Amino acid sequence: MGMRASVGPLKGLNIPLTLTAVLVVGGFLAFGAIDPERAEAVFQVAMEWVFGHFKWYYIGVVAFFLFFAIFILFSRFGDLKLGDDDRPPEFSYFAWFSMLFGAGMGIGLLFWSIAEPIYHFQGNPFAVADEGKHAAETAMRLTYFHWGLHPWAIYAIVALSLAFFCYRKKLPLAIRSALYPLIGQRIYGPIGHAADVLAVFGTVFGVATSLGLGAIQINTGLQQLLGIEVSLANQLIIIAVVTLIAVGSVISGVGRGVKLLSQLNLLLSAVILLFFLSFGPTLYLLTSFVQGIGDYLQNVVYLSFWTDATGAREADEWQLGWTAFYWGWWIAWAPFVGMFIARISRGRTIREFVLGVLLVPTLLAMLWLTVFGGTGLYQELFGAGGLVDAVAEDETIALYYTIEAIAPGVIAVLAAVVVTILIATYFVTSSDSATLVVTMLLSVGNTEPPTFQRAFWGIAEGAVAAVLLIAGGLVALQAASIIAALPFSLIMLLMCYALIRGLQEEKNRMQMTWQEGGWRPPGAPHL
Repeated sequence: MGMRASVGPLKGLNIPLTLTAVLVVGGFLAFGAIDPERAEAVFQVAMEWVFGHFKWYYIGVVAFFLFFAIFILFSRFGDLKLGDDDRPPEFSYFAWFSMLFGAGMGIGLLFWSIAEPIYHFQGNPFAVADEGKHAAETAMRLTYFHWGLHPWAIYAIVALSLAFFCYRKKLPLAIRSALYPLIGQRIYGPIGHAADVLAVFGTVFGVATSLGLGAIQINTGLQQLLGIEVSLANQLIIIAVVTLIAVGSVISGVGRGVKLLSQLNLLLSAVILLFFLSFGPTLYLLTSFVQGIGDYLQNVVYLSFWTDATGAREADEWQLGWTAFYWGWWIAWAPFVGMFIARISRGRTIREFVLGVLLVPTLLAMLWLTVFGGTGLYQELFGAGGLVDAVAEDETIALYYTIEAIAPGVIAVLAAVVVTILIATYFVTSSDSATLVVTMLLSVGNTEPPTFQRAFWGIAEGAVAAVLLIAGGLVALQAASIIAALPFSLIMLLMCYALIRGLQEEKNRMQMTWQEGGWRPPGAPHL
């Protein structure tokens, strides 16, 4: 297992891994804090180089991940259980789906649910803004594409690999374990450390960026509700308060704090969805949802492989700014979300797992995007308009602008309060989920890390978000996490190959046991 601390606050942590992670994260953070302008320029150039040379790779590899996940869903491995055959699932379906959705999307979906369709409505490579209704349909199709099956396929592959090798093969719940069929015991050496350090890097900076985004969005909400000024000082206070709540949640463990907050998220999400359905253009939204599912399914294969091979300048810039960026962003988040999904999925069969992770959050995301984004587009097409100009000025105002447009005074205020609380609870669940993942990685798979370590990393993530805001380095470090997605995508390809090998070996082992007369696989006929 490598050198572990046996006493003190670092008890259970892998010392070389922890020191490497601290040095890597601390070095990037110091660079961003000391010279934010230079850091932003360096990271921007690096990101442009990566996307300029590897955009085709990002498009192709994420399409492969989706088709690989679908292959696993329909394969002969579907009846294998993620854990011992007699072990029931740890969480109910409601709790499981709540935590899945909260960890995988969260603040980002709230932030972009109206702003992104409005951006695509103004112009995209597949329609032009003056086409009106057609442009609106295309805008929703592209938004579904970015938030639909592809991100969840990425998460599913990482989560399934980790859950299988941890719960079925009894290896640590860590990224390194998914490479066991390829390198064996060397997962506990430098190669394993490198895989886990990449995961820690993506998790800390990915979530810190999300926390900064959430703080800005909450500040905008408080300005709308209470007249509190949008300022750096207020955003730092918001980060401090919500981080303390998140630390309390993660200390209480997945079974209590994280689960309860995730369920609260889902309930508040349902309340705000009902508000939009009731006060918004209900019939338009319902018909758009049904039509949108069909439109998405008709176009998803073409969009999955579209790379703008003819090289139209505007189309290339659009794809780099949206699709390629999202694909890199989801891959950067995959260690965090994959680890967390694996942690909450013990006892599920592989088929149940892939079906649940792929379809349920995708349908929920599409419903959410239809209700929020569809309401915004309806205002532009048939209502008072003005949302395009509002989004161009400030993306964070789009949500509150739309609420005010569809509801009378007091009800609009109440809805804005619920939305702001929802952003805060998503903020908390993102932070506590990430804290749990980082501490599990640094302890090489301990699913219940010591309280001190969870508290420390919870506070550290809030501090990183605060420093990034102070330094103005959110954009630069977001770019750094996207760059980290390139090497992690190679690890994911190795994980796919290793997973197939591991599943085949497990099936063969079970078949031999059955033939020897000591065991009968689930669903097999009685002889």
